[in-house]
Amino acid sequence: MGVLVAGAGPAGLALACGLRQHGTAVRVVDRAAGPATTSRANILHARGVEVLNRLGALGDLRERSVAAMRLTMHLDGSPVATIRFGEVEGAQLSALLVSQAEIEAELRRRLAELGVEVEWDSAVVDAVQDADGVTATLSTGETVRTGWLAGCDGAHSRVRELAGIGFPGVPLADQWLLADVHADWDRDRSGSAGWLHRDGLFVAMPMREPGGRDDLWRLMCDVPLSGNRLGDGEIVDRMRRLLVERTGQAGVRIRDAKWVSSFRIHRRLAETYRNGRVLLAGDAAHIHSPFGGQGMNTGIGDAENLAWKLALVVDGTASPALLDTYEAERRPLAEEVLRGTTFNTKVLLGGGAVTRFARDRVLTPLLKLPAVQRAGTNIASQLLVSYRRGPLGSGRGPRPRPGDRVRDFECLRDGARTRLHTELRGHWAVVGHASAELLGEHVVALEPTGSGDVLLVRPDGHLAWRGRNPADLERWLRSALTAGITR
Repeated sequence: MGVLVAGAGPAGLALACGLRQHGTAVRVVDRAAGPATTSRANILHARGVEVLNRLGALGDLRERSVAAMRLTMHLDGSPVATIRFGEVEGAQLSALLVSQAEIEAELRRRLAELGVEVEWDSAVVDAVQDADGVTATLSTGETVRTGWLAGCDGAHSRVRELAGIGFPGVPLADQWLLADVHADWDRDRSGSAGWLHRDGLFVAMPMREPGGRDDLWRLMCDVPLSGNRLGDGEIVDRMRRLLVERTGQAGVRIRDAKWVSSFRIHRRLAETYRNGRVLLAGDAAHIHSPFGGQGMNTGIGDAENLAWKLALVVDGTASPALLDTYEAERRPLAEEVLRGTTFNTKVLLGGGAVTRFARDRVLTPLLKLPAVQRAGTNIASQLLVSYRRGPLGSGRGPRPRPGDRVRDFECLRDGARTRLHTELRGHWAVVGHASAELLGEHVVALEPTGSGDVLLVRPDGHLAWRGRNPADLERWLRSALTAGITR
């Protein structure tokens, strides 16, 4: 029995692609009638770019993205600080401003190459698990027997509810308005902009419309909570008024809206990521403020981490205990993201006079400092994420240490030049003169272009083991695959 994935968003599709690259049987179901066409999330940070590349799902997203990696903050209508997000470890790992709909389309294309099509109009409505698997009932009336059920079905996850997993949290902002609009605006489209105002925040981001004119903008702002649901026209009218009030720019003509949304920003984190044979990833496991664009990227990272572990368990190479390391590695990262986005939200929205003063006169000027900008870029990129404090990591020895991400580098495979991350598509990699026979066909042997320790690199690009004694490698691997806890 394979894996049933509920939800065809970025996390569900990335999980399914990862599982298929490892040869695991997968079905993907989604309650929607078909693929989403609205943009929703619109930034893919460097870690997300790297993961999609390893999944073979990056396609031509770089060519279709907007290279607007600059945010200029304004106070009293005048620019006060410019934050540059720039390249991280070279141009291949620069963040991309690109629609979530386009990212999902590339993931579906890759999944189809791997032999799986999404089953639309098909939601998990019931699920009962036992020692050997999960019996799921779909909205179509079909009963599915599967080995594992992955809930990637969003913030209102039915799978999470069926698994009895709590999702505690609190609202962070009264109401948030978002609109993708066509506008006559002579503003420079090589960067985004934010305006700090006593009544709140206003943000404008350039977006690219496939086959369309170069006049699409994403506008976002916070407003007091309304007792009545705002219609699409009301949201656009409110945007027109607030654009003038908060930016001071009266010459902008919003012609029409391609998509609008109104929502409250919540911070929520699942009490656990696993209950037996049911696992959660993406928004089903964590939701938070959109400031920083971390949600989609964190969900894609969840998926890659879970995919290789679940694949090893499904084919019997590893014990189910290995799956405990999924939560141990990914939930602390979600907690960190929640803390960071919560802080950013409270500061940027300036909820009181003291907070606004600190935002406008203390924190905003700090954004001009190169060191602060570098730190912000590194945090947003998620390339510094490390699992060294987790059960598969280690805080000792030379860097990178077990649990750290391994930077891409040139190496040899069968005498031909290649790159490490290219070889990690559905595989572990042993770099050096050693073997990992316990992994069977899941591992590739690479030769370094220099000398040094033998490295065992996980499929998600993190270091599993380093050393010089091949026997120690086999002992480590046997312990990790059977117990999941090695240190």
